[in-house]
Amino acid sequence: MEMSSLLNWVTFLPALGALVLLAIPRTETQLVKSWGLLVSLITFLASIPLFIMFDGNSAAMQFTTQMDWIPAIGASYHVGIDGLSILLYVLTTFIMPLAIFASWNSITERVKEYMIAMLILESAMLGVFISLDLILFYLFWEAMLIPMYLLIGVWGGKRRIYAALKFVVYTMVGSVLMLVAIVFLYILNNTYTGAYSFDLMAIMNLKISFSAQIWLFLAFALAFAIKVPMFPFHTWLPDAHVEAPTAGSVILAGVLLKMGTYGLLRFNLTLFPQAWEYFTPLFLWLGVIGILYGAWVAMVQTDIKKLVAYSSVSHLGFIILGMFAMTVTSMQGGILQMVNHGVSSGALFLAVGMIYERRHTREISEFGGVTRVMPVFSAFFLIICLSSLGLPGTNGFVGEFLILVGSYGNYPVFTIVATVGIIFAAAYLLWMFRRVMFGPLTEKNKSLTDLDGREIAIMIPVILMIFWIGVYPSTFTAKTEKTVEALIEKANKAKAEMVIEGRKPILSDFLGE
Repeated sequence: MEMSSLLNWVTFLPALGALVLLAIPRTETQLVKSWGLLVSLITFLASIPLFIMFDGNSAAMQFTTQMDWIPAIGASYHVGIDGLSILLYVLTTFIMPLAIFASWNSITERVKEYMIAMLILESAMLGVFISLDLILFYLFWEAMLIPMYLLIGVWGGKRRIYAALKFVVYTMVGSVLMLVAIVFLYILNNTYTGAYSFDLMAIMNLKISFSAQIWLFLAFALAFAIKVPMFPFHTWLPDAHVEAPTAGSVILAGVLLKMGTYGLLRFNLTLFPQAWEYFTPLFLWLGVIGILYGAWVAMVQTDIKKLVAYSSVSHLGFIILGMFAMTVTSMQGGILQMVNHGVSSGALFLAVGMIYERRHTREISEFGGVTRVMPVFSAFFLIICLSSLGLPGTNGFVGEFLILVGSYGNYPVFTIVATVGIIFAAAYLLWMFRRVMFGPLTEKNKSLTDLDGREIAIMIPVILMIFWIGVYPSTFTAKTEKTVEALIEKANKAKAEMVIEGRKPILSDFLGE
């Protein structure tokens, strides 16, 4: 099978699996679960050849497919993958079977509908990372809202409706403005070329005026900043995480948040490079504020899940710093950290879900001495916490180290302040681990049972990935280097043009260089 065909099959295989589920009786709960897990596992295994065969020495789009879709308006089915999307694409297929397997015992009602929502969500997320047509991208971007809304609103906690509505409303506000910007680009392409097209590769070649870039950049950036979520657009995230089922939290942390950072690079940088340079100081400030704010708020949380949710706000600030510092090292670190955060934070939510199923509480004060009755769980949980705070030898260290080293030359003050965030991360994660795992064993915790075979099987792939990236990161960075170099070259060209035109970045007097 050609790689382009395989890319299409992998993307739509979960949706096809969801269609098959429609024919399975609702009463066949075990069959429904097994089918959902099988489809997600096959999707992951089928995505591995895409990763292996991807040529890291090329910055061009690979495994592309382009055909007419809605020719009357110039929309095409145009998909492909490059160094910016390959890691996130495979990360999605890696996380989904773990999330489904984690739901094996916790989801007992409407299991058939749950599995259908999960599989449709996977296809929508995969479609976002390969779309090279703006309308196709927007379709996948909006399509993932529906199953995620259902996962939170139907299978979530007590305040699930509030959290689900807040998630959708926030996302839709940004999406509407992005749609307006897409239509403007569509019309602009016709003005310059005489052809109506939503093709990203064609629109990238347009010479867009600086003033137009500013407004278009803001329209796209708002949608992506909400999805990240960047400070101050983060308030929907803790509610969504707390109320979502375990699998929903894993997918939110593991994949959905990365769509925001991916979108900033794929669209904001490639389409509006001068506006990217203009707004760089603003995003650097917001990134560093997010690092410190997320860490400080995480330190005062009494709910484990909320603590992990706010830690995501902090960790994603590092990714923003790496992206906007605009060096090859920092941006490679930012892309790798997207994967690292997906693995480590996803694993934290898996661990929280496992202990919640046993105690039906996430309050830190309700625990104590857990390591005495759950030693296997404690060992896994410790490794995941250490990877999240960036211990050398784990994935978190590699990503943060590349970001900080790459950022220091251009923005030393921002880098130093961001480094302080690592200290706070160690504080809140180790404090939480000590309170939950050590101390006197409380009466309510004496009856806790350690992880069973299914739960160990979920944790082992995550732990292996933590150490694989931590010890041998070049497996992954080799796939991104040429694409990153091409993005940096584009940004540097835009920077030189701004100097010639006498334009200065916003807040340039407060860069902290």
